[in-house]
Amino acid sequence: MSEEVLISTMKKLHKLHRSLLDLSVRKTEIIKKSDMDALNQLLKDEQVHISAIGELEEERLALVSTLLPDRENPSFLECLEVLSGHEKEELQKLRDELLQVVCDIREQNTLNQQLIHQSMQFINFSRGLIMPRQESYNYGPPKGKQTPAASTQGLFSSKA
Repeated sequence: MSEEVLISTMKKLHKLHRSLLDLSVRKTEIIKKSDMDALNQLLKDEQVHISAIGELEEERLALVSTLLPDRENPSFLECLEVLSGHEKEELQKLRDELLQVVCDIREQNTLNQQLIHQSMQFINFSRGLIMPRQESYNYGPPKGKQTPAASTQGLFSSKA
């Protein structure tokens, strides 16, 4: 009985992870478009998925513990060793599919992280062209004298 519930839980976990992968792919496109409102909404959707995955993972751990009551914190592989027949094959297949989806999510998130990092570098570069940093914060002209205007201007001149 608990094997069937475990299979059902694993199917739900797989489905949620597939959905999370789809969100990660959508996030890539949103990052490319620089749509902050859509990105904020997508992050909220991801949080809902992650919390649901956490709840299902707790349920899966409880089910595995009921299958192997004599072991403390049994692994999924130990659970597979106890099972036989159709249930074992189906759980092995679900485990392999879930591992593949998790790897795909990891790759997609790495891509998203790189895109965000490049965007931040571009923003900092652009900002540096418009508003260059002051050379020294500790030293400057005496209090009564003005700094030359040319030294604080960047490439962009608002007077032009």
